[in-house]
Amino acid sequence: MPDSKKFLHPDAIRRISRLDLRAKQIVEGFVPGTHRSPYFGQSVEFLQHREYVSGDDLRHVDWKVWARQDRYYVKQYEEETNLRCYFLVDRSSSMNYGSGTFTKYEFACTLAACLAYLVIRQHDAAACMTFDSRIRDIVPASSGRTQLKAITDTLDSGPSSDEKTDLGLVLNRAAEVFPKKGLVVLISDLFGDPGSTLKSLRRLKKQGHEISVLQIMDDDEVNFEFSGPIRFEDLELDSKLNCNPRALRDGYLAALDEFLQQVRRGCSGASVDYTMIRTSQNIAAVLFEFLTRRLARIRKRSK
Repeated sequence: MPDSKKFLHPDAIRRISRLDLRAKQIVEGFVPGTHRSPYFGQSVEFLQHREYVSGDDLRHVDWKVWARQDRYYVKQYEEETNLRCYFLVDRSSSMNYGSGTFTKYEFACTLAACLAYLVIRQHDAAACMTFDSRIRDIVPASSGRTQLKAITDTLDSGPSSDEKTDLGLVLNRAAEVFPKKGLVVLISDLFGDPGSTLKSLRRLKKQGHEISVLQIMDDDEVNFEFSGPIRFEDLELDSKLNCNPRALRDGYLAALDEFLQQVRRGCSGASVDYTMIRTSQNIAAVLFEFLTRRLARIRKRSK
């Protein structure tokens, strides 16, 4: 039976429990909460005045303004609403790799579970989608008491054994599965065609979603510090290569740098938040830095 607490690291939860994961954009929702909505109503945050028109509720007339200007103005408020947070977790074969404590998939699941815990804890709605070459599982958005267990049980189903990633196709499908605007958190090694991936991310962005991309990489993939005769096995294409890794290192690192630069530039150009994370990093520190950085941007924008 799946262990719903497998990916909920206590140290990570302690460090992020006081932080709010708030959307930078206006998001849709139905339950009063802590996030701005495009709908007006009776709420706690005053937005602006407008001139009174016939039929307006007299309870909303600002009588202090009338006393000063002898004209009727109505107060408008900005209704606040819950955030919808969609976690898209890559479970393709390449996520099976791990040279340290965690495989990339286990690290991705831990990030998703901890962030989902925080989202649900502040009474916002969390959803989860796992994918490889296609969508495998979907947990619809909810803030209910059983939602976290539903998400962690889905994540605990494990990565695929022989499937590659098709991020472009999956992200296009995600735009249809999650039509309501919210925060999309993509957690993946991003292996695949970066052009197709970035095109699909721009589609999600155009649809009104805020997007955070967390690229998960193993130290072996980043540093390529192998030595001696070795056989590399492709986890997605079922191919093998016997070689001297030292002869390949310079070319590999150059190709990796070009790939990462393309991803970073593409995300920056599309106003998509991007972070590259190594599985050797402390998960609590990664979460704390991610959330703190987001809050700093939100506060800066609100000034």
